[in-house]
Amino acid sequence: MAHVLLVEDDATIRGSLSRALHELGHAVTSAATAMDGLNQVVARKPDVVVLDIGLPDLDGREMLRMLRSVSRVPVVVATARSAEDEIVRVLDMGADDYVVKPFGAGQLDARVRAVLRRSGERSAPEVIEVGGLRIDPASRTAALDGAELDLTPREFDVLHYLALRPGQVVSKRELLTEVWQLPYGGTDKTVDVHLSWLRRKLGETAKTARYLHTVRRVGVRLGDPGDEADA
Repeated sequence: MAHVLLVEDDATIRGSLSRALHELGHAVTSAATAMDGLNQVVARKPDVVVLDIGLPDLDGREMLRMLRSVSRVPVVVATARSAEDEIVRVLDMGADDYVVKPFGAGQLDARVRAVLRRSGERSAPEVIEVGGLRIDPASRTAALDGAELDLTPREFDVLHYLALRPGQVVSKRELLTEVWQLPYGGTDKTVDVHLSWLRRKLGETAKTARYLHTVRRVGVRLGDPGDEADA
């Protein structure tokens, strides 16, 4: 499973591609602007970036130039611009592949897999540790104080998403968008139920939180109990 960062300003395209790539086995995060995309590359270190050229805050080619100054992550440019000189220019700037819209998710998946094979840089996702929690993305398993947790696939996805952002408050809307891939649907109740189940399996409640802390009217934060004690 590759971690794909999708940088696309069109919400409809971003949502449909995110869902399709997720169903094809990838972990997908997304950004609607170039600056958000650059920040995510640095913070989350995706395996591959799918980059649209027509972005609202910065031309995608400029983002590619800036990206190449800080990372060698494989980049697949996905755009409606089909002129040969444009394709050559973008590839010369450091893109690894170029796909012209409209295209199907299957074609994009094949190109993602191809650039990962060519790059030879993809490695197994790193194990994440937050206090006594140990989350292994490669095997999709999690353990608390050495005891494996019996998590559903969705519970694991939620825990993994939060563990990638320790100490950061994540809104329920963000969880619905990024984990459930539901930018326009779903309710906060869906997230509340899964968080309740996760807390139960972590041996805590909302009132006796050790790892999952509710920030009222904002979202939820995964924290190290040791840090909480120090604070």
